[in-house]
Amino acid sequence: MRHVAAFLAVALAAIPAAHAQTNPEAEAQALDLLKRGIAFRTVAGPGNQTFEYATYLKSVLVAGGFADADVQVEKLGDTAWLAARYRGTGKAKNGAKPILISGHMDVVEAKPADWTRDPFTPVVENGYIFGRGATDMKYDLSTTVASLIQLKREGYKPGRDILLLLSGDEETWMKTTAILSDKFHDAELLINIDGGGGGLDESGKPTIFGLQGAEKTYADYEITFTNPGGHSSAPRKENAIYSLARALDRIGNFEFPGQVNEITKASFLAGAKTASDPKIADAMRRFAANPQDAEARAVLSAEPGLIGQTGTTCVATMVNAGHATNALPQRATANINCRIFPGVSVDSVRDKLAELVGDPQAKVVRLESGSVPSDASPLRPDLMKIVSDAVHARFPDVPVVPVMSAGATDSMWFRNKGVPSYGASPIFMKDSDSFSHGLNERTPLSEIAPSIVYYKRVLKELTK
Repeated sequence: MRHVAAFLAVALAAIPAAHAQTNPEAEAQALDLLKRGIAFRTVAGPGNQTFEYATYLKSVLVAGGFADADVQVEKLGDTAWLAARYRGTGKAKNGAKPILISGHMDVVEAKPADWTRDPFTPVVENGYIFGRGATDMKYDLSTTVASLIQLKREGYKPGRDILLLLSGDEETWMKTTAILSDKFHDAELLINIDGGGGGLDESGKPTIFGLQGAEKTYADYEITFTNPGGHSSAPRKENAIYSLARALDRIGNFEFPGQVNEITKASFLAGAKTASDPKIADAMRRFAANPQDAEARAVLSAEPGLIGQTGTTCVATMVNAGHATNALPQRATANINCRIFPGVSVDSVRDKLAELVGDPQAKVVRLESGSVPSDASPLRPDLMKIVSDAVHARFPDVPVVPVMSAGATDSMWFRNKGVPSYGASPIFMKDSDSFSHGLNERTPLSEIAPSIVYYKRVLKELTK
């Protein structure tokens, strides 16, 4: 799933003419890959075509110059993963550890009856390509594969290996990501093409580019009350539904402490320079200086796009109670979804929820979610310069800042293994074009050309 900083816009930009015909063969291949990719129904469950899609991508990579033995596809249940090695000379100036490129092949479900067009039939119309995965994330996947093949076509020999790692269940359980991180964690760093990115205002002017260097930990906790039950004609003071309701009210009124790290602090300070509302700009500066500033945090927390940047958040997302309309409830449960700030343990959040529930009769347990905790990656000046130079080649004046994602990506598994990981998709987006995970997902085709220019430049700089 695509995740960018809260104040980054989330849709796609028009392209300066200077980029239009830079890599015509690679651009044509990227579009073909994208159209073919959308047609694979890579959705979890019956009919999942992720293995078939991975097998197709392997054939493309091998035809583009990769050795057959260097492209591995492995099936796992109804999904699969792919690892492709672009072999280097081992003479990189800063050591020989490989550079990893991370992305995912799966997409979220899309029901054709709800869409204007069939979600798994690519449609090119009015400068856009429509279809599930058009943005998240078969667009970046296609331009990256085309960029790697173009580098092969040009005879480029990297100083270190480049490893393309594509997971098959990022949108669900991330089991393939766990496997990839186990196998390939001895690396210099990871570039995640499913994170970061640029923002545009509604006039098409670039506002900011975010290099994602951290993300919050995803965690679900289940709260359960049980009672003996009985006939509804004889109510008792002890009632599982009422107990749960009181507990949820306490959780809803609680706010975890405000927090910043070097990434979110830099994000807030950069956002303050471009925020249109002076009150929000002031709150960003104050919160960056003092995350315990309650007034500043209240301003930021009132903004849906900013609250996730201020610290750990927990919210009730599902409830289930009772078994009959004429019986006392024997059981009442609620799911609490938490997005945990880097460095805060999932167990400490569970303990806080149990404290807020405040009832020894309640059970509070963490549910399996396919997520692992990960600390923020260090701000590397060398990477910031490489990415900034590539972005400024297109938009000279746009600020490039580190950002934290409030959601989850494959990067967490690699950060958990000690690999510095950075979301660095080159796509610039505006809010009015954002349809990831939603109906009628689309992306402008104008992003293909500059994406290939960007990927080639960044990969060459990282592998000198």
